[in-house]
Amino acid sequence: MGGGTLSELEEFVARTRNPRWMNVALLLVIAAAMFATIFLAYKTIEAERAQREQVERTVQVLEELRQINRAALSGETGQRGYLITLDRRYLAPYQMAREQLEPSLDRVRSLLGEDATPRQVELIDQIDALARAKFDEMADSVELLENGRLLDARRATLTDEGVEAMERLGRAIAEMEDIESEILADRAAEAARSEARVLPLLGALLVLLIIAMLAGARLVGRAARAEAEAAQAAAVSEARDRADLLARELNHRVKNLFAVILAIVQMSARDKPEAKEVTDSIAQRIRALLTAHEVSQGELERPVASLRALVETSLAPYRSSKHPAEIEGPDVMLPAKRVTPLGLVLHELTTNAVKYGAWKNRGTVHVSWTEDEGMLTLTWRESGADLEELPERKGFGSLLMTSAARQFGGTFERNFTKDGLQVSIVLPVTD
Repeated sequence: MGGGTLSELEEFVARTRNPRWMNVALLLVIAAAMFATIFLAYKTIEAERAQREQVERTVQVLEELRQINRAALSGETGQRGYLITLDRRYLAPYQMAREQLEPSLDRVRSLLGEDATPRQVELIDQIDALARAKFDEMADSVELLENGRLLDARRATLTDEGVEAMERLGRAIAEMEDIESEILADRAAEAARSEARVLPLLGALLVLLIIAMLAGARLVGRAARAEAEAAQAAAVSEARDRADLLARELNHRVKNLFAVILAIVQMSARDKPEAKEVTDSIAQRIRALLTAHEVSQGELERPVASLRALVETSLAPYRSSKHPAEIEGPDVMLPAKRVTPLGLVLHELTTNAVKYGAWKNRGTVHVSWTEDEGMLTLTWRESGADLEELPERKGFGSLLMTSAARQFGGTFERNFTKDGLQVSIVLPVTD
């Protein structure tokens, strides 16, 4: 037995002396995922900014087009009023409309700018020509009236030329409005697609962080086993120190990556105040992930940890008005060695609720616990999931949660209903 223990210790010490390329690779993957998240978040901010600019431009273009249409109608109304009554007061709306036409056309061209499509350029030229032709026709009739040729003015007004010009002007303006609405809809769809790409990557990042925490827990467990097998040997102390150093280094690097990505998000919004709301939301979720990591990974340095703090921190990255959660239970302090595996279980349940369960369909997560004679019973219940098919096989997440239940010395039972997942966890409160 002694020879076997020393051999295992020597192998363990030899592995800890060499660079842990698997941990390095894992950290590189996590870093790549974080930077990809930052890039997509930046693209989402840019898309939303472009959408807001397009909304402002579309509103202004539509308003100017309506102003052109109103000017033509107002001018025609004043011209016809003067024709019927010969009262020069009716010429005031006509003169005002004529003065408004040129500035409105110039503003439309300025708003469209170089981004105008060929069809928009064609339409604005057509609107310009039709509006000017209409006002020229009205000016001719007004001039005939000014010269005392009432019959000629009325004869010119009764022709179909003016009616046709107004109809063509109305159709051109309507088509221009439709094009602007389509451009606005395309920008909104692009912003929605950019936002949709960020959320799956955040989920993948959370999975990678859980794997990193699991790797850290594995290193800590490896050191604990070495200490139990050869408590009196000097090699055990050295192996434990090295394992602790690796675990602390892994934990330190993960928290450094959190700090880097949080700083990049905040710096990205420094010169873009319009993006502050989006970046603040992303920063809050990153801080919640960091806090969850510190609770489930860093609590090993403390003798006990709060169960309520562990539950709230595990739910915090996704908990919101769209993802409600109800938490109920007495104040319970757990031994530190049970915090990490229980934290992994809660993180896995939270992730599954977002991807497949209640939070996918805006349902509610209920977490409650009771303590009786040194045993803690924690219940995770989802409502509103509206599952169409109940899962029949156990995936990696199920194996992870079952393994974690063995680590904290308790039991783990899971049942699926149409309304959502129900989980019951029983574990001892004291060592």
